[in-house]
Amino acid sequence: MGVVPEPDFLLVQKMRMGDEKALEAFVTKYYSKILAYCRMHTDDQDYAQDLAQETFARFFRSFRQYQHYGKAANYLYVVASNLCSDYYRRKKEQLFDTDAVRDAPDERCGDPDIGLMVRMALERLPEEIRETAVLYFMQERKQKDIAAILGIGLPLVKYRIRRARELLSEYLE
Repeated sequence: MGVVPEPDFLLVQKMRMGDEKALEAFVTKYYSKILAYCRMHTDDQDYAQDLAQETFARFFRSFRQYQHYGKAANYLYVVASNLCSDYYRRKKEQLFDTDAVRDAPDERCGDPDIGLMVRMALERLPEEIRETAVLYFMQERKQKDIAAILGIGLPLVKYRIRRARELLSEYLE
């Protein structure tokens, strides 16, 4: 009985052979997840779309060198995470614009006030804990995937998730 290859592995192989349908299927499979991830890191929907598109552009620019060792989604999240980190660095250089946050609550939440409170609580988290919290709570990524995406150990991921729970609970009381 042979090992069944992971579906992303097959998509990657087809994309390497120039299969346009595989390329389209790959983007369709992951674009909304990467966009939602980027959306959690910016107050501007258009900028989140730019970050998501740049994530895929960077993936495809380095596609020939890409080695498929695990889930392709993890690699996309690494690229998106780096782009979002760049965004945070630029954001820290500017004053925090509370009007932008107030005008852009999380649309997934039924109550805009709760969405705004959650978004503001996430903004208050230290950057490394916020990144882990977004991946775990908002993107519903597995802890081992988060470790791979962020390039840290599983125990550190578990600590950051626990710490995020504590801080978010405190901020949202």
